[in-house]
Amino acid sequence: MYKHLLIATDGSELADKGVAHGLTLAKGIDAAVTFVTVSEPYPIFAWGGAMAGYAAGDELVVYQEEARKYGKEVLAKCKASADAAGVSAKLVHVEDKRPAEAILELSQAQGCDLIVMASHGRRGLGKLLLGSQTAEVLSYTAIPVLVVR
Repeated sequence: MYKHLLIATDGSELADKGVAHGLTLAKGIDAAVTFVTVSEPYPIFAWGGAMAGYAAGDELVVYQEEARKYGKEVLAKCKASADAAGVSAKLVHVEDKRPAEAILELSQAQGCDLIVMASHGRRGLGKLLLGSQTAEVLSYTAIPVLVVR
């Protein structure tokens, strides 16, 4: 049924559960996997202040370098898990995008037929204030989404 899973992760403990669940499923149905982690754009509000013209440029460079480093670490861990499970896996780090947007675009570009991602299950005000990348993916995707809690 499913031949290519997109497994989204931010490297958190909860996301690790989604990675493990997705890999177990992929192994069981002999599906390929694409892992994705997303680095969000540098926060706009960080550009304020009296030194904005001078300090923000350096902070942006540091932010981007750290995001790349963290993305590589997260994906290396996923690749090691996939190799241990005997699952074929590609690694993608998307920079400067909102996670839901990147997940939706990549799932389509890669021809994935299932998205696997974790969710904190926030409700009410917490969901409203923090947003929910999972809810956004669920709202806009044309393919099934497996949500791991």
